[in-house]
Amino acid sequence: MSGSIYIAGFDVFSPDAVEKGKALKKICAEYGFEGLYPLDNESSDPRKIFGGNLALINKADIICANLNDFRGQDMDSGTAFEIGYGYAKGKKIFGYTQDISSLRSRIGEYDNLGYSVEDFGMCVNLMIGCACINIIKGGFEDCIKSVRNQTPTA
Repeated sequence: MSGSIYIAGFDVFSPDAVEKGKALKKICAEYGFEGLYPLDNESSDPRKIFGGNLALINKADIICANLNDFRGQDMDSGTAFEIGYGYAKGKKIFGYTQDISSLRSRIGEYDNLGYSVEDFGMCVNLMIGCACINIIKGGFEDCIKSVRNQTPTA
C-alpha cells in the first residue's frame, strides 16, 4: 500500500508545530507514504486555511487522525470535522490515541453538565468510531504501521 496521508490533529497548535509536521511527514515517507500536513498551507487567512486543508484532504488517500483528548474530555473539534469530511469523500480513516478505554469509563454515565455519555464501548463518539477503519492505542507511527499492515476495503 502506498499513497498520501492527511495528518489530522491538534499538533498544528503546538509551539513547534512546523517541526512536528516535518517529523510526522518523515515518518510517512519512511513507510512509503506522502504526508500531507495542514500547515503545508501557508496563510494567516482562516478561509484560505480552511480551503487549503480541504484541498489536502481531497488529495489524500488516507487520513490518520489524532483522537487524543484536547482542551477537555474529547478530541479536537477541527479533527472531528476533517474525519467527517474525509469519510464523506470516501477516504480511509485511521485514528490513534493513548487511551482506548470507553468514553463511559473515562467520563462516567453523565458529564459535568448532566448530559448522558453514550455507552457503546468506544473511546470516541460513535460517529467518529464507526468512521474509522481502525483506532490504534499509541502514537502516530503506530497508526502509520497499522495503515501499512492493512489492506482496507472501501
